[in-house]
Amino acid sequence: MVLRSSFDAFAKPIDSVRERSVSGGFITLLASATAAVLLISQLFIYLQVQTRHSMHLAHSVPSILFNNGGAAARNLVLNGQYHIPLKLHVTFPHLQCNSLDYAHDGNDSSSGKFEHYHSKPYTFTKRMPTLEEYKTAVGSRVNNSELQKQRREGCTVSGTIHIPRVGGTLSVSVSPDAWRRATSVLAFGMDLTGGGGNTEQVDPFHGRLPNVTHYVHDVTFGAPFPPGTNPLQGAHHVMDNGSGVALANVAVKLVPTTYKRTFHSERETYQASVSRHIVEPATLAAQRSMLLPGLMITYDFTPLAVRHVEKRENVFVFLSSLVGIVGGVFVTVGLVSGCLVNSAQAVAKKMD
Repeated sequence: MVLRSSFDAFAKPIDSVRERSVSGGFITLLASATAAVLLISQLFIYLQVQTRHSMHLAHSVPSILFNNGGAAARNLVLNGQYHIPLKLHVTFPHLQCNSLDYAHDGNDSSSGKFEHYHSKPYTFTKRMPTLEEYKTAVGSRVNNSELQKQRREGCTVSGTIHIPRVGGTLSVSVSPDAWRRATSVLAFGMDLTGGGGNTEQVDPFHGRLPNVTHYVHDVTFGAPFPPGTNPLQGAHHVMDNGSGVALANVAVKLVPTTYKRTFHSERETYQASVSRHIVEPATLAAQRSMLLPGLMITYDFTPLAVRHVEKRENVFVFLSSLVGIVGGVFVTVGLVSGCLVNSAQAVAKKMD
């Protein structure tokens, strides 16, 4: 027993020898306050999220045409494993739905090719805009009764399709048939396309060129990146060149981004870099372009991907810091107070 007690590093003082003083209480309060402040600061640091970014090559997407991966890879392609959703919501306040057409990679709705590749429920629909959609598109503060009548002249295209993870083109424009009728009536005063006697079909724009001003409520590729913003939301393309005819050309670069949060599984998202400009009708005519007025979105995927990781400090490192803070504060304060007390006693003895 005596041998084992000699290893005791925590010798207990005798109760009768203990002495409590005002200075000791002040030092204890100071040590406790310092430890509390350090504990709170350490907890605040632990709760902060550390963000780390890294870049790597994006995964290759197999193609059915050039597929060397066998039946398994082909099934993944056909089952949509290498596809992402594309959400579209755009309003044309001055074009009726029978004068609008949309297309993806050249497959337009007017010919039926779009519905062949994008069947329900993953397709686009045309409808009359709601009052809020029309009010947002025209930016008007006119009373609702007048807007209720005016919104019948507009059209909203919305829906979601699934696209392969390769570059492509999405367009919403004046339909080829309506464009031919409008230009024929404007140039010759009559419909030379053989459209029949229906006035709305012969001259859908009432003797004027179509005004393709539009408002992009939302265009989203895949899952959005939570910390970022979508530059394709809330875009107003106003054709103020007098005729209302132009092409809003939007080029989108999509950056595959892996998003990882603490205690959450990884998410495959996409960040978008957007550049846009308005192509005037004179430019389209000079280049003999076959593109029709409206909206055209050209998108492509970057070969580099980003990994975004949000994580906290290791919990064991946090606990070790807490223990070190509590013990270090009291040991340090005890050493300093001991030095001060011994120094004061030595000075008092010399003065005596």
